[in-house]
Amino acid sequence: MILKKWGHLPECMKNEYVRKYYELLYKKRLSLFAKRIFDVVMAIISFIILFPIFLIISIAIKIDSKGPVMFRQVRVTQYGKRFRIFKFRTMVNDADKIGTQVTTKNDARVTKVGKFLRKLRLDEIPQLLNIITGDMTFVGTRPEVVKYVDKYSDEMWATLLLPAGVTSEASIQYKDEEMLLANSEDVDETYINEVLPGKMKYNLRSLEYFCFFGEIKTMFRTVVAVIKRDKNSENPVAFVTADKSEVKM
Repeated sequence: MILKKWGHLPECMKNEYVRKYYELLYKKRLSLFAKRIFDVVMAIISFIILFPIFLIISIAIKIDSKGPVMFRQVRVTQYGKRFRIFKFRTMVNDADKIGTQVTTKNDARVTKVGKFLRKLRLDEIPQLLNIITGDMTFVGTRPEVVKYVDKYSDEMWATLLLPAGVTSEASIQYKDEEMLLANSEDVDETYINEVLPGKMKYNLRSLEYFCFFGEIKTMFRTVVAVIKRDKNSENPVAFVTADKSEVKM
């Protein structure tokens, strides 16, 4: 994982706020290189081990509802590059065309199999392919859809210095985002004005204190958070946290 020279960054990222994070990360180039090696090796090993589960889930999705096994959507990653994310489809086909791009509690578009996959975050397994291609990393800012990236503040652009991630501290703290948005009259507005800024505080802090071994810890904490999710969902206070900023499929 190599940082571009400052002069080669997209113009939208060349501001004093981004430079602060850029200089901090530039000093940790060896750690970033180790991060990329770890991503590739672990993604390949994980994909091989999980391949039988991959097939079982694919069959279950096809039996449960009409539509493709995979959900592909354009997201934004490092340096503002657009890519198509891989996810198991957890909603009815073309769900993003019949509703908001943010998922709320009890969303009628979610399929039976989809509810199970979301509960354990198994819908994220195909993103191992995105990691191998270099569009994503295990730990990093969750990839947003274009319309939300267009609302970024100057400082938020710093999160695009590194590839988008499968999980992050923000993902852990905001693992129940659907609950937070459940009673919103305008889901997109609530997400952009309230949820996104909150998640970005965690994302920016993770950049500021980036540490390769710290990211390994985040991966383990994510597993623990998923296991405890059902228990926490009974506590209204936990609903201040959430997971993602798009139709989670």
